[in-house]
Amino acid sequence: MPELPSTLHKEERIYSKKTIDALFQGGRSRSMSAFPLRAVYMPLQVGQETAGSSTSNHAERSKAKMMVSVSKRCFKHAVDRNRVKRQVREAYRKHKAIVAEHEIAIAFIWLDNHLRSSEKVESSVIRLLQRIDECLQKEGLQQ
Repeated sequence: MPELPSTLHKEERIYSKKTIDALFQGGRSRSMSAFPLRAVYMPLQVGQETAGSSTSNHAERSKAKMMVSVSKRCFKHAVDRNRVKRQVREAYRKHKAIVAEHEIAIAFIWLDNHLRSSEKVESSVIRLLQRIDECLQKEGLQQ
């Protein structure tokens, strides 16, 4: 696989309400935690989330799609919620190659009521991505 660009394009984000609903209500999704984050993920069906992905260099991009959710209950101020989302997106952008070959949708959900350092957030994202990759490889071998 060629080197992935260190960017996070719209094609790599979950923006479809249908996909978001399937991720949180469907029976195919799985979840795991690495405090202060929880990751909910599911394999994408063929053709799902393809709107706007007809660019010529789409083959070089990650097949995994992501979103970040931070509850207003955790942080009353939008500036704090935005900081957390920015930290998680940056950590995912730097380490998305771990799950790049899998066609999956991942939602990162913030669980803590306190802000954390970028290093702590990054280590949690790495742990979650590695565990997701291990689970998906095990499922691939069993099928």
